[in-house]
Amino acid sequence: MKHNQAETLFREAAIPTAVLQNAVPAMLMVLIYNLADTFFIGQTHDALQVAAVSLATPVFLMFMSIGSVFGIGGTSVISRALGEGRQEYAKKVCSFCMWGCVATGLLLSALFLIFMDTILGWIGASPDTWQFAKTYLVIVSFCGPFATISNCYSNVIRAEGQSGKAMMGQVIGNLLNIVLDPILILALGWDIAGAAVATVIGNVVAACYYVYYFLQGNSSLSIRLKDFTCKEKVLWNVLAIGIPASLGSLLMSVSQIVMNGLMTAYGDMALAGIGVAMKVTMMTGMICIGFGQGVQPLLGYCVGARLWERFQKVMRFSLLFSLGLSVVMTGLCYLFTKQIVQAFLNEPEAFHYAVQFVYILLTTSCLFGVFYVLGNALQAMGAATEALIINLSRQGFIYIPALFIMNAAIGVNGLIWAQPVADLLSTAMVVALYLRTLQKMRKKTDHAGLAL
Repeated sequence: MKHNQAETLFREAAIPTAVLQNAVPAMLMVLIYNLADTFFIGQTHDALQVAAVSLATPVFLMFMSIGSVFGIGGTSVISRALGEGRQEYAKKVCSFCMWGCVATGLLLSALFLIFMDTILGWIGASPDTWQFAKTYLVIVSFCGPFATISNCYSNVIRAEGQSGKAMMGQVIGNLLNIVLDPILILALGWDIAGAAVATVIGNVVAACYYVYYFLQGNSSLSIRLKDFTCKEKVLWNVLAIGIPASLGSLLMSVSQIVMNGLMTAYGDMALAGIGVAMKVTMMTGMICIGFGQGVQPLLGYCVGARLWERFQKVMRFSLLFSLGLSVVMTGLCYLFTKQIVQAFLNEPEAFHYAVQFVYILLTTSCLFGVFYVLGNALQAMGAATEALIINLSRQGFIYIPALFIMNAAIGVNGLIWAQPVADLLSTAMVVALYLRTLQKMRKKTDHAGLAL
């Protein structure tokens, strides 16, 4: 069983080794996944297809948001259970996550297909982008359960110290996507339909890999139906952490849909420009999201095992490393903005919009590392209320109102400046909530006669 490996990594390994071994695979795979389709669609030199992908992507990301309910929630609960030595409970949580993914994935796929035209109206598809966006969304709707399972277990498996196995499923799925994209989009001329088919195949194969991993019997966890239960607070404990985490992802999709809807007033080239600009900023953001998700199981284990000194050492290293990482990535993106944008867009008007938007978005991207480490630390600590506040605020209660206010006040650039404003306010909020939660933990530990 792999529990000894988790013990060694989480409890005994040097802090940099423990953090980076668990986090680096998540960082790389999250980044690659979010760039592939837009890059190869950009090679068609059709800005309308780039705009359509920009419209459709946040809708498809809702599958990943549902996977995050079970993936991040399950990871938090399982890592703490393993730290407490509750092996059987961890198995039940893992099985609950699997069958929850299957049920919700099927439901979401059905809803997408039934209400497709309504969804296209909501996301602001124009007559020129409507058919492109519909083609993409209809195809990717068929991989609902596979997308949720893939996103869930790329997180959950790290809870038992199997970062390599977690990475392998993502590598297989993403490599298939990357290999198939140029073949289907460019060589066969399937254009945006090729991007969608590649995405479906990548998610199906990745999900099958994770299922096969458990069926081999090499895991300390379980996806067997006989271990499934909603009792013993399994459902509550997973959803209490998973829903706040998924709301962050869901609101990221919703806010991007709102942004796209407002941006359509400035034309399809502006829409293509913001789609690419957000991809460039994601080069920093997605790496930091992956790092935060990767370090969460280690923090959760420390909380469950009451290894408070190690917890604080992990936090210090993670904050410094992620801050340095986001600063370096922001600097590189700023220096090479035009070259990066050219990889996606050649149309002059869309290119001009994209470069202008990137420079604005990068003003606060150096804060991403701190924000995502602290946000995942709250989830690892079981601070469900605080995690909910953070995930509702950054892309929801702060960002969405700012979009409308700043669009009315400044126009198209106001839409873009809304994100830096939300970044500043939400980072200040997560720092305050983390310090308050840490103080509560110190008081509880001191009361129990333990040294934090």
